[in-house]
Amino acid sequence: MISPLAYIHPEAKIGDNVEIGPFCYIDKNVVIGDNNTLMNSVTVLYGSRIGNGNIFFPGAVIGAIPQDLKFKGEETLAIIGDNNKIRENVTINRGTAAKGQTVVGSGNLLMEGCHIAHDDIIGNDIIIGNCSKLAGEVTVDDHAILSACVLVHQFCRIGGYTMISGGTGATQSVLPYTICARHPAAYYGLNIVGLRRRGFEREIINTIHEAYRIIYQGGMTLDDAIATIRQELPETPEIKYILDFIEDTKKRGFVH
Repeated sequence: MISPLAYIHPEAKIGDNVEIGPFCYIDKNVVIGDNNTLMNSVTVLYGSRIGNGNIFFPGAVIGAIPQDLKFKGEETLAIIGDNNKIRENVTINRGTAAKGQTVVGSGNLLMEGCHIAHDDIIGNDIIIGNCSKLAGEVTVDDHAILSACVLVHQFCRIGGYTMISGGTGATQSVLPYTICARHPAAYYGLNIVGLRRRGFEREIINTIHEAYRIIYQGGMTLDDAIATIRQELPETPEIKYILDFIEDTKKRGFVH
């Protein structure tokens, strides 16, 4: 299961049923769990922690030091969960002193050439398209979809169940359940198709839609819009998520 043409540092810890192809490089201070497949020419560097059942395609680089001039060689990690597909030439850098770790959750598809920078937090069941680039300290919530060539500015947060169109440049956070497109990024309505595919009931979708009508079309200040939502709409988990998200991203702001 391990090619004689691969290099594995003696201190690296490799789980059961792991396939490591030719010309792979596994550094010291690396832990790889069970049932992983590393195709040829995959590089896993110092500080990487990989769960179970992942597939790494040729040219992927996991755990490279951050592209951040503030990084001074501190002990940090790049943590990968379970059952991810990491396609060709994906790069995932480890963290800095800011958070200490970059985290990719489970069940994600990271397509060819995308970049996950230092201290990013990538949730679960997320698709990040070809050549999309995430700057440092970006958070992507569960079930988001970023199409090809999406650029995300540092410190932004991408909400769950969001669809970001190809070629979009997001310099602010993107609210959950929405569609975001163009450069600079703009709000393009509710991700209705995505919500239906995820099994959201019509009543819930209508409530989310009404919340965004108040925020984007109500002609109110943000504080007044939030107060109106609290007063007029039921306090469902989805509405709470939207309001908590807005509160969390006030400093950076969100796409309009």
